[in-house]
Amino acid sequence: MLAMGSSPGLAVPNPATENAQAVAAAGAATAQRVGPGAGFRPPQQPSPTRPLIAVAHRGASGHAPENTLAAIDEAHRLGAEAVEVDVQLTSDDRLVLMHDTTLGRTTDVAEVFPGRAPYDVGDFTLAEIRRLDAGSSFDAAFAGERVPLLGEALDRLEAHGMNLLLEVKEPALYPGIENQIAEELARNPHWLVPNAPDQPHRIVVQSFDWESTERSKDLLPTLPHALLGRVPEERIGEFDWAHMINPNHTTIDADYVGRVHDAGLEIMPYTINDPADMGRVLDMGVDGFITDFPDRGQRAIAEYLEANPGVTRGYADERVMAPAPG
Repeated sequence: MLAMGSSPGLAVPNPATENAQAVAAAGAATAQRVGPGAGFRPPQQPSPTRPLIAVAHRGASGHAPENTLAAIDEAHRLGAEAVEVDVQLTSDDRLVLMHDTTLGRTTDVAEVFPGRAPYDVGDFTLAEIRRLDAGSSFDAAFAGERVPLLGEALDRLEAHGMNLLLEVKEPALYPGIENQIAEELARNPHWLVPNAPDQPHRIVVQSFDWESTERSKDLLPTLPHALLGRVPEERIGEFDWAHMINPNHTTIDADYVGRVHDAGLEIMPYTINDPADMGRVLDMGVDGFITDFPDRGQRAIAEYLEANPGVTRGYADERVMAPAPG
């Protein structure tokens, strides 16, 4: 597009514009894969050069109301490199951040909509959910904080230069949510371009529903995907299309971490808030962990690296991460 008042004969190629067009093309290519017939899934690259990171769980949810823009902002203020958030669908098919499948614990829905119990997320429109206060239940200082759209969270994370673990929450309740997420990411093509191997992943899509995770992988083939929960050792090899296994930290030991790495996958356990437990999983050789307190997590990682200079993480597989389309 030419600037106002310019002449077509004077148009000069703009590198920034060309780069933006290339990124947009990446988004369009992914959008075309949404639907039946997708299935090209390039191999993933677990890289021992990626830094150990403390992922801020639902944003910095130990310091701010979970799954809100305030929690993302607080994670950024505390220096977190990545956040984890949960996504669900409203009754009018809008993607919102919410962990519970009901609205009662984190919002004032019972006051705003009395008689609508059990207050399932999927029973409310976006306009209705926007009326709710998602901050006061955490602290009065956050009164008026709203439930954000996924797109708003993506924009805020991009503005902060942060990375994302995106959990698809209870996808069986929302048939087609994987398509909705793929289309949202296609509208935000920043998220389709991978970071360098020595940086955290820009985005990882994950779920406890492994069939949903595989459907998402078919729709978003160049993005890394993670299986939440402990995959039995004898089944790890079934998931060669995945990039990570992210289990509860209480269910693993060093042998399990080694089995995951031997399969060419990364591992980031959840949700660890005690510094002693952080040190324990770091000693196992994990690639990072998820915590409500990213500030504590970063201190634990710094102390671990100081005590273990030159520590490296190895993988049996030497697969190459395919570039984003475009």
